[in-house]
Amino acid sequence: MTAKGICPVAHGVNTESGITPLAWWPKSLHLDILHQHDSKTNPLGPSFSYRKELKKLDVKALKKDIKILLTTSQDWWPADWGHYGGLMIRLAWQAAGYYRTADGRGGAGTGNLRFTPVNSSDKACRILWPIKKKYGNQISWADLLILTGTLAYESMGLKTFGFSFGREDIWHSEKDLYWHPEKDLLHKSGDEGSCHSGEHELANPLAAVMMGPIYVNPEGIDGKPDPLKTAQDMRVTFARIAMNDEETVALLAGGHTIGKAHGNGSMENLGPAPEAAALEEQGLGWINHKTRGIGRDTVTNGIEGAWTSNPIKWDNGYFEMLLKHEWELKKSPAGKWQYEPISINEKDKPVDVEDSTIRCMPIMTDADVALKMDPEYRKIAEKFFKDQDYFSKTFARSWFKLTHLDMGPKTRYFGPDVPKENLIWQDPVPKGSKKYNVKAVKAKIKASGLSNREMIVTAWDSARTFRGSDKRGGANGARIRLAPQKDWIGNEPKQLSNTLSIYEAIAEKTGASIADIIVLAGNIGLERAAKAGGFNIKVPFTPGRGDASQAMTNVESFEVLEPVADGYRNWLKQDYAVTPEELLLDRTQLMGLTAQEMTALVGGMRVMGTNYGGTKDGVFTNKEGVLSNDFFVNLTDMNYLWRPTGLNSYDIVERSTGKTKWTATRVDLVFGSNLVLRAYAEIYAQDDNQQKFVEDFVAAWTKVMNADIFI
Repeated sequence: MTAKGICPVAHGVNTESGITPLAWWPKSLHLDILHQHDSKTNPLGPSFSYRKELKKLDVKALKKDIKILLTTSQDWWPADWGHYGGLMIRLAWQAAGYYRTADGRGGAGTGNLRFTPVNSSDKACRILWPIKKKYGNQISWADLLILTGTLAYESMGLKTFGFSFGREDIWHSEKDLYWHPEKDLLHKSGDEGSCHSGEHELANPLAAVMMGPIYVNPEGIDGKPDPLKTAQDMRVTFARIAMNDEETVALLAGGHTIGKAHGNGSMENLGPAPEAAALEEQGLGWINHKTRGIGRDTVTNGIEGAWTSNPIKWDNGYFEMLLKHEWELKKSPAGKWQYEPISINEKDKPVDVEDSTIRCMPIMTDADVALKMDPEYRKIAEKFFKDQDYFSKTFARSWFKLTHLDMGPKTRYFGPDVPKENLIWQDPVPKGSKKYNVKAVKAKIKASGLSNREMIVTAWDSARTFRGSDKRGGANGARIRLAPQKDWIGNEPKQLSNTLSIYEAIAEKTGASIADIIVLAGNIGLERAAKAGGFNIKVPFTPGRGDASQAMTNVESFEVLEPVADGYRNWLKQDYAVTPEELLLDRTQLMGLTAQEMTALVGGMRVMGTNYGGTKDGVFTNKEGVLSNDFFVNLTDMNYLWRPTGLNSYDIVERSTGKTKWTATRVDLVFGSNLVLRAYAEIYAQDDNQQKFVEDFVAAWTKVMNADIFI
């Protein structure tokens, strides 16, 4: 650094101020969320197969080592009561608790808890490092976090429901994902930019109630204790991770049966978060250099105390403590609101985490007291209290659901502890046949009289629901023919119904699944469109998809997959707080596509005339229906002017005559406006890249069609 503290090296960011070149052009479309699909960040290389490594894993030895570690206390960070169970359960909870049904993002499936903005369990991960170091590539961080939390429950007496390996680690922060326009992890209601409104509605299609974990504020909404309001908040928050009232009570009670909260000291003694801490902290955060800061003097969330008499044993002590005592508001040593019993026998108090001769006051948070005061939650709590076996089984299943929600279909599960039972939230799909005659099916599709457009849009609409975030949706299962998808306005139900009736007849005659026929027909339409442009190309096809039934399809859970926009088909359900091009990026990221693949697909879909409702926006060609590079040729042609005619409408005008040649939307013109996307568009507009464009389109199309085929 120079004497003035100014970095003499020319690079992209001032690390002190946090100012980046992106901040200079805040209105530009940032493509960073699509760069996450770039494999260059993966240090293991393209040939690495985690599934192959898992086959080498000695699961019994791994479990044994984890259980030993759970009770081997470290001097630098001692275990409460000599057991890390509570810490590791919260580690797994935090990893899984970021999941949200709205877009499938968050959750434990990628090991993203190691990176900002969600890393909050730095010390627990460091305690686990010897295990990760020993087993190396045979166990991902993502699997290790959840397995350790599950084994922590087992070591304390719970019979767990099961566990699956198979989560693969990412190698970069997901901070570029659009969570919502927030400044803090937890907003107060009414704050500018807050998504946590009084009615708890989503701010726009890309937002969630908060970016933080599923825990609501332990002190109450806005830090103001009010158990009944907190109960309302819990319903909304847990519903967004697909949990009903019974599962909510089970998870909260089961989480608080083990371990304690830490707030025995001043919050002001804590240092900065991991990424803001000094280099010598080596990635640890919130370090207390002013007092002892460990053991009984630990401060994390500021609440202080355990919930049960024996916090390292799985029992029914939580409900006994909650329901048999009256609770009053107190302040923790850190100044946080918590509840303590008005009267309690000394023997019912939990012992100190370091000295068993000392008894400490148990506590409850606003969320705990909500289970006692909310009428519906209270009924469930009473039922669990009277029947511990039922509580244990319900919690075990709910914990499995919480920690596996984002893993996708059961075909991705791996290991000796995978439950045999098929669960409705796993979106089961029966195995499809591969034995039918593909050529015969293609012949019947070609003779059906369906247009290329009808076949292409049906295949696209079926496959576009895939979310790489939680591996839900996609063409497998042919759920586009079932409620609720068959009635989604974005699927053009009338046209869809006609197309599907033809496919159903073909399926009955040939033995092929409707799911396979949908994809195969889309490929046929694409091949025809390419041939019309002079390119004889065969679109790859993988048979074997199955057809789900309505009984296998939870209508309510699939409603969150309904598209509200599709830039690939130039469609918006309505106007939103975010721009159409931002919605395009969001959908593209969920489908696992790169910026280049997005560019190729949009250009090809436009010229083939696949716009929703047959609109002409962005159809920059005189040969509609032909797969050509005309979209890019005309977009980059400087013989035209681009004039806005509305918030999301433009005229493409000939400079020489002043006549309108074409119309467009923001999604169309962003490929000429954004400099990165324009660079891709110019590649495809070149005279020598016409075949490259067709080949790239087919490759991207095939990726979308096969996105939900995992094995």
